[in-house]
Amino acid sequence: MEYKYEKLTDKIYVCASSDHRFGTDAFLLADFSQYRAKDKVCDLGTGCGIIPLIMQKKMPPQITYAVDIQEGAIEQLRLGIEKSETTGIVPLCADLKKLWEGAPLGQLDLVTCNPPYKVNNAGFQSVITAQKIARHEILCTIDDVCAAAQKLLKFGGRLCVCNRPERLSDVVFAMKNHDIEPKRLRFVSKNADEAPWLFMIEGKKGSKPFMKVEPQLYIRSENGFSEELKKIYDTGKETI
Repeated sequence: MEYKYEKLTDKIYVCASSDHRFGTDAFLLADFSQYRAKDKVCDLGTGCGIIPLIMQKKMPPQITYAVDIQEGAIEQLRLGIEKSETTGIVPLCADLKKLWEGAPLGQLDLVTCNPPYKVNNAGFQSVITAQKIARHEILCTIDDVCAAAQKLLKFGGRLCVCNRPERLSDVVFAMKNHDIEPKRLRFVSKNADEAPWLFMIEGKKGSKPFMKVEPQLYIRSENGFSEELKKIYDTGKETI
């Protein structure tokens, strides 16, 4: 396996490969999660650990459990941690449907997940097994993600996920099915003329019904990347 180190800051690096890489949605979700330094966090299906590592850039959480069922993904995260200056990331090779021995049940403030977007057997499936797992609900479904989050979160704890707009009803149903009430929703478009390609949603465990729909986020402007996207990436450069 060929690895490539992607630089997030002078002190934070992500180990990426053809099997476990990352895209814009990871940066958007990390920003949307509004994580805090006092939070205890878990990132489910962490892959190369891009979301926990992004959270290290500024005011990292107290602890971040980074969970993935694939050993190769966790190995890449460990390599990224070794090359970086990080605080409190705990890599765990575990099945989110079963969690792990000693899991902090009912103790976490925040769970994040950038889940497989496609239902199993829907759409073109890559030949590479790791990519199939990342893109299709082969080893877990959005209901499995919400069930795991419900076990990990304390009362009032938050689950933040992203997905494709066509899966919105599935995500809302899964959240509600596990006592996680959708509270905040934001759509993402390339520009003002195109339909959204992504949504991000936050649910709170045990909360009462009321959901705020936030202003749409645009990736591009007339002059290239939007100012909001550049702020999220924490760079003024046009080469993201």
